[in-house]
Amino acid sequence: MNPSRVLVLLVVLPLLTVDAHARSVWRCVRDGSVSLATAPEPGSKCAEKALDDNAAALPNLWGAMGEFHGTVYQREQDGKVVYGTRNLPGSTPLFQYTVATPPASPAHVGLGSIGKPQLDVYQREFKSAARATGVDEAWLRAIAHAESFYAADAVSSKGAKGVMQLMPEVIGDYGVKDPFSPKQSIMAGARLLKSLEDRYGGDDVLAAAAYNAGIGAVERYGGVPPYAETQGYVGKVSDLYARYRKAMGLAPRTMQLQPAL
Repeated sequence: MNPSRVLVLLVVLPLLTVDAHARSVWRCVRDGSVSLATAPEPGSKCAEKALDDNAAALPNLWGAMGEFHGTVYQREQDGKVVYGTRNLPGSTPLFQYTVATPPASPAHVGLGSIGKPQLDVYQREFKSAARATGVDEAWLRAIAHAESFYAADAVSSKGAKGVMQLMPEVIGDYGVKDPFSPKQSIMAGARLLKSLEDRYGGDDVLAAAAYNAGIGAVERYGGVPPYAETQGYVGKVSDLYARYRKAMGLAPRTMQLQPAL
């Protein structure tokens, strides 16, 4: 087992399982995110996972290697003390935990910050891409804003390029000749977002998570990966999407979330 997987489980699970004879941990999914708890969470889809006291290594209940960042909480449920990694009503925080994202992961925070919508940049390119793919222009602009703040020459530490911060595999898959061409970048980004929306049944949250961390990470975790970069990114584009809709005179629309995978 990878050392980082062992680390997160040694940090989190022993404190969750405070009774030496209680070796069950519940893996719970809600709103596309995964948590661990010592009892089923109300309102979440939970599966019981048994831990073997004699096992040489603890299992990876999160589902894959990655960055695990959050807080362990304590609360009372049905007259018993319950420990978990989701902040439910009545919870008290105990401690925070973090494990670094694997170096090969494409997860990133983006180069743009939440701020005033920029509607005067590449107007023709965004309208054309939105019309050709059916992707909401406000949604497409929110991604571009978060990714590069519209810098055509932007290059990230992960190797992403251009306005839509296209990774090398995307550049190849969509036949992009010049990743620094705003027209080519925006069209490829729109096509990628459309394919992700179709894949996840219109779930904008999962589409954003996959755009950020990759399809593989979303599928392995059964929702938004527990990477600090990805969770922050999803929150950023959600806020930007609302701001762009308002700036464009469109009715408010939150990012649509379907049931977890």
